[in-house]
Amino acid sequence: MARKRERDLSWPPAPSALPWPVVDNHTHLESIAHVLPDGATVPTVAEHVATARAAGITRMVQVGCDLPAARWTDAVVREHPELVGAVAIHPNEAPLHAGVLDVGPDGLPPSPAERHGVGLDEAIAEIAAIARGNDRIRAIGETGMDLFRTGEAGLAAQRASFRAHIALAKELGLALQIHDRDAHTEVLDILAADGAPERTVFHCFSGDEEMARLCADQGWYLSFAGPVTFAANDGLRAALRAVPLSQVLVETDAPYLTPHPFRGRPNAPYLAAVTMATIASVQEVSLEEACRAVEVTSLQVYGEW
Repeated sequence: MARKRERDLSWPPAPSALPWPVVDNHTHLESIAHVLPDGATVPTVAEHVATARAAGITRMVQVGCDLPAARWTDAVVREHPELVGAVAIHPNEAPLHAGVLDVGPDGLPPSPAERHGVGLDEAIAEIAAIARGNDRIRAIGETGMDLFRTGEAGLAAQRASFRAHIALAKELGLALQIHDRDAHTEVLDILAADGAPERTVFHCFSGDEEMARLCADQGWYLSFAGPVTFAANDGLRAALRAVPLSQVLVETDAPYLTPHPFRGRPNAPYLAAVTMATIASVQEVSLEEACRAVEVTSLQVYGEW
């Protein structure tokens, strides 16, 4: 019997440095330890920043999308000038805060340990307080809809949470980072009904070319992560090709969605440089032109660091 190949959980090698500095506009630094093998050394935030800087990723948006991560984000962006923050209640967290016993794709409800003792309104109120109290919080997100992990029972909570976050982003004049997984119609319907904030970003865009054109026509921003580099994702590259470069952002969503050829290994902000190379190629511009455009757009969306 063939021996099962062990998964490679080592860090991918550093890519060549980008010719112009770029922002990783969506990363979860507090979660990177979760994907490392037992006993592995967990890089500090300062080490992540230094490794990213060497690859040309000089700034990043740290995203905290549950209450512990939002609190951590609130603190860490005050300590590291290379970071600004985004905070929200993730759509998969919303039903747990609402006390909904939802059923996921595995047919099982969340365990008691996964259910939250803080109500949804109270959780969103804490997110609002963090955003109001820290001028280095520049976005509300990630929020949105997720029909992959949340079943029918949780949809009302997701919709209520999404609408509350949209209203908060507009009230505070902050960007909105949208999580949309298997929920394109639902997300677009809510944005049409409630009105999108002036600066709306589809984090890890996963729609098709038609949806990309629709979003671009609305003036929204599309952020592309590792999946745009995967060989099978011709449709996603067609979507990227359909969007003006001035509305394109890059992200890692670290520690998830590591770009090709390192898929399955840990992800970190320095690997946004790999995805930038694909963005430039698909947009048929030089890497420097792509980097310059993404930097300008990042500053338009999130402000100066």
